[in-house]
Amino acid sequence: MAQNPFDRRRINGPEESFLPVFEPGQERPTTWNARCGRQSTDIRQIFLQPGLISQANGSAYIETEKTKLACAVYGPRQSKSTTYSEKGKLNIEVKFAPFSCTRRRYPLHDAEDRSLAVAIHQSIASSVRLELFPKSTIDVFITIIENDGIEGCVASGAIAASTALADAGIEMFGLVTSCSAAVRGDDIRLDPTEEETNTSDGVVVVACMPALSSITNVWQSGRITAEVTLRCMEMCQDRCIDIHSVIAHSLSSMNKAP
Repeated sequence: MAQNPFDRRRINGPEESFLPVFEPGQERPTTWNARCGRQSTDIRQIFLQPGLISQANGSAYIETEKTKLACAVYGPRQSKSTTYSEKGKLNIEVKFAPFSCTRRRYPLHDAEDRSLAVAIHQSIASSVRLELFPKSTIDVFITIIENDGIEGCVASGAIAASTALADAGIEMFGLVTSCSAAVRGDDIRLDPTEEETNTSDGVVVVACMPALSSITNVWQSGRITAEVTLRCMEMCQDRCIDIHSVIAHSLSSMNKAP
């Protein structure tokens, strides 16, 4: 019996095929282009909507132009571990949507997801009163729908997580806000885009609680002197006060809604 060369259990390709034609990729920008529409000390407009996911205990959606995130909070709920702990545990998981970046991402978690989760956890962990939830866990899930720079995702993720925790009714010391800054020479730009981040000498991300005048986390990358870093932190703290009013207004308007 002659053996059939085609495998009927699989989809066979055509007999004739042609090599795919790819467009030349964009080269990494090397020039520090001037901003259009906003000054160096201006941040992008923020759209913040709490209570978007009805199945979660608390949720928030944040959008700053090309950066879009959705956050859902579940808990506090009883921990599955048998060991007793006097303080609750805060778990944060970050996941990129496959279409969130220029290059399609795999649905599996990688090192970048975990590093973002650690940075956001360090930003908001000190604001949550975990001593009130013994042997309990609070799970925070963040989905990045569109990405315009990793630093912007860290800042927006901290804002969305703090807003979602407040929406869930979890007691906190204060709302956490965050802002980023990019440095190129003597020029400092707040809330940089991905293009500005790639062409900068370094980036600083500051998370703080403006109500208590305390800093919860500082994340820095690149080569920046200590003096410039302090200037970036002061400028970011000033903008965090404005972001705090945006969060407070969105939470109060949601409570007033019928």
